[in-house]
Amino acid sequence: MRKVRPLTVHHLNELLLVCSLVLLVAVAAVRLSSRSGLPTLLLYLGMGVALGTDGLGVTFDNAELTQVIGYAALVVILAEGGLGTKWQEIKPALPTAAALSTAGVAVSVGVTAAAAHYVVGLDWRQALIIGAVVSSTDAAAVFSVLRKVPLPKRLTGTLEAESGFNDAPVVILVVAFSSQGPIDAWYLLIGEIVLELAIGAAIGLAIGWLGSYGLRRVALPASGLYPIAVMAIAVVAYAGGALAHGSGFLAVYLASLVMGNAKLPHWPATRGFAEGLGWLAQIGMFVLLGLLVTPHELADDIWPAVVVGLVLTVVARPLSVLVSTAPFRVAWREKALLSWAGLRGAVPIVLATIPMVGEVPDSRRIFNIVFVLVIIYTLIQGPTLPWFATRLHLEEAEGTADLGIESAPLERLRGHLLSVSIPKDSRMHGVEVAELRLPPGAAVTLVVRDGSSFVPLPSTVLRRGDELLVVATDPVRDAAEQRLRAVGRGGKLAGWLGTGGG
Repeated sequence: MRKVRPLTVHHLNELLLVCSLVLLVAVAAVRLSSRSGLPTLLLYLGMGVALGTDGLGVTFDNAELTQVIGYAALVVILAEGGLGTKWQEIKPALPTAAALSTAGVAVSVGVTAAAAHYVVGLDWRQALIIGAVVSSTDAAAVFSVLRKVPLPKRLTGTLEAESGFNDAPVVILVVAFSSQGPIDAWYLLIGEIVLELAIGAAIGLAIGWLGSYGLRRVALPASGLYPIAVMAIAVVAYAGGALAHGSGFLAVYLASLVMGNAKLPHWPATRGFAEGLGWLAQIGMFVLLGLLVTPHELADDIWPAVVVGLVLTVVARPLSVLVSTAPFRVAWREKALLSWAGLRGAVPIVLATIPMVGEVPDSRRIFNIVFVLVIIYTLIQGPTLPWFATRLHLEEAEGTADLGIESAPLERLRGHLLSVSIPKDSRMHGVEVAELRLPPGAAVTLVVRDGSSFVPLPSTVLRRGDELLVVATDPVRDAAEQRLRAVGRGGKLAGWLGTGGG
């Protein structure tokens, strides 16, 4: 029996060196991606392939470890997406997003599986697995691309909510199709999906509300503890939902959505921390998935991947959009964009490890087909989405930049310290402090300008780049923040012009 060598400090040093170098190259690749228009997904997967057996010779074939790390990364990515999603944007889109995540997924699975069976020649179990795996839009891909494309808020909200919701039913389907026994009847699958979604939604909303309630009322001794607490609460929502036999992915997204719209203290720091963790999760997951694939085995699966992806992109996705949006008033241009914006990414590749772990026959071929499909159609859809939106005349001019307001609780004084940054295109430029007309109980106590600080007078004129410290008592904190945002968008006449601060 071969003796396993224990992990030593020397091994740790080598591992840290390799991981840090990979991270540095990945960070530099983001710059290359932004200039070339290539999705970062492809660059990270390429790094993993370059490190693998056909590249530098790193041998890695542990599908179970890849699945575990992939699940953990998806939790972080969904948490980051939920924290950055504005409730005002997705609220009108919730019915459409829910339909796309349920009825739309069912249509997409059926059409794609039929193509995989009748055109490619896969047996029904393999075809259903592929249909379920590729029917989920990728949260990381959608969140990253949509934040670069100024689409109408209704469409952005629909796509973000769909990508946050549809992982849950797809995971249930993939696990059911990958089980060794016979596949359950369709009505049993629907009942299981509804039950797990209900449990996950209830747990996610409850934990998100409790976490927000606690963080708003407890002053932690260091501002750096708030981001850690927020991410820990999001992970608790996932684990609680999964252990309760519900959808952990839906739970973490909803909990993060609740906290992201609860005006928590030190919010810009929390968003920056979550965004950094999201990038780290994407890099680790994509590189690991690239390591798992063996490029010289992909040649026989390129044609099946092209055919299945073509049916998915031009038939299944548009048909699922038409069926899901039928009860709602959605313009044809918006339906066309929703059809083209069904971006795939790392999520389908991670889900393709489930049949490998379950030892489904030909599971390696399923993984290869999904891998090639994602590469080809991400390369096509991602860079062309902005062009497609422009051709459909759906791009919106970017509005006035919102103020960056950070809140720190003053527990004993029952007040809040608001840190306000005035961006370069804010209409607060040129407004006097007295013209802010803050509610009684709120006042501008300090202005930081060009590296120096001073106590402002009522006649002090605010400028671009100024940072303000505003003290507000607890009862008027929300009103003060709303008024500051209103002035930032509408200037000193915001109240009469009807510019809101929501």
